[in-house]
Amino acid sequence: MKLRNRKRPGPKPKGAAAKKKPRSFGGGGDDDPFFESEPKRRRRSGGDDEVESEGSDEEFVDGVRSSEEEGEGRRRKPRTRRGDSLVAEILQRDQLEESGRIRRFFASRVLTPEPQDESRFLVKHRQSVTAVALSEDDSRGFSASKDGLILHWDVETGKSEKYLWPTEDVLVSHYAKALQKPSAKRSKQILALAASSDGRYLASGGMDRHVHLWDTRSREHIQAFHGHRGPVSCLAFRQGTTQLFSGSFDRTIKLWNAEDRTHMDNLFGHQSEILMSDCLRKERLLTVGRDRTMRLWKVPEESQLVFRAPASSLECCCFINDSEFISGSDDGSIELWSVTRKKPTHIVKNAHSLFLLPNDHSQKSEKESIPNGDSTENHKWKADSSLSARTWVSSVAVCRGSDLAASGAANGVVRLWAIEMESKGIRPLFGYPLVVNKSGLQQDGFINSLTFAKSGRFLLAGVGQEPRLGRWGRVQEATNGVAIHCLRLK
Repeated sequence: MKLRNRKRPGPKPKGAAAKKKPRSFGGGGDDDPFFESEPKRRRRSGGDDEVESEGSDEEFVDGVRSSEEEGEGRRRKPRTRRGDSLVAEILQRDQLEESGRIRRFFASRVLTPEPQDESRFLVKHRQSVTAVALSEDDSRGFSASKDGLILHWDVETGKSEKYLWPTEDVLVSHYAKALQKPSAKRSKQILALAASSDGRYLASGGMDRHVHLWDTRSREHIQAFHGHRGPVSCLAFRQGTTQLFSGSFDRTIKLWNAEDRTHMDNLFGHQSEILMSDCLRKERLLTVGRDRTMRLWKVPEESQLVFRAPASSLECCCFINDSEFISGSDDGSIELWSVTRKKPTHIVKNAHSLFLLPNDHSQKSEKESIPNGDSTENHKWKADSSLSARTWVSSVAVCRGSDLAASGAANGVVRLWAIEMESKGIRPLFGYPLVVNKSGLQQDGFINSLTFAKSGRFLLAGVGQEPRLGRWGRVQEATNGVAIHCLRLK
């Protein structure tokens, strides 16, 4: 039997410590079991090994869980920060590329076309194609022709669907201006197309002086904007919005809101017919006309910059970025412009006067004489007068945010150009014959519209037997339709 250790009596404390605690009467002391707290009673009844906290079990579990999460958060925080910074960097780079502040270098990556790299027609029209547009994701395309036919087609398969024009009563109910004579017929000839960035709206304009708005999901007509007193020759949606600009032969530009179906503003300044327009994300519009001017409209400031060209008429234009743009003229020249200069920074004369197939080595001496823009002012090369009408630059396009451009003329050829930043010049790359007969030989044909895929993988061209804005020329052997040419990149 084990004996308990008894405490030996020690010396008595002196002073105040030697005083005994007064005994509490009436059950109010600390030793009274009645005044013991619940945790203290549990410790006394359960022994010294069972120690419980004053909080509940749920609070204890929550505390342990929160401490574990804090530890994991400390371990994950550096990795999460690195991932967030990488995502933010990618998003910032994409935003800068879309805004044009960072240029993608596609021109140096385009490979020399091979004999098997031939263009093919996705869809065909009965009459000349006047306009081509692409959706934001490059999966769907839209084309229109002089007979009023609008096709909606898939880029991969070429499967197309028609947009059906409503009756005259429905058009009037959609706010189209009624015809003055009941026996007259409304012209359905289309000169321009534009697709909104969200893919919901398609706008068309033509000889009936109206801007027609279509729903791309149902392919139905939903609105007709009237107000122009001349044919609507050009349309452009502002990127990322539903704001729509329309230019007309009446020398005016009108701003519409496709979402609210309202007219917002008028822009005046051109002294002759407006032929082409383009717009990026900013509230700026680029237009060209037959008054030999190109104008950059600053809509919020209600101001415009006027650029004068040496050609008699500018036929087409396109933004490269917010401060640079390119144009094509009726004398066969291609001009490069900067917002800081009123005159072109570079001119390539007779851009489509000479064309050879990329692998044609039999006429190497002539190929070397193609203007390359190194010395445009002193260049004395002249085109054959019989081919002058065929060499009008009728369309230009730029792969957004890149240094790759394209131009088309009436000779059935699309030429690719490299826009050089350092020398502020334009360098020729290759030429693609889009109009080819059954024997595989190149033929003339009017390239009335051009558009690049945003990825730079392919180029679409609206081809016709007649020019977009007239019937002064006709190539009977040409095919009316939309041609696609895939670009091989490094």
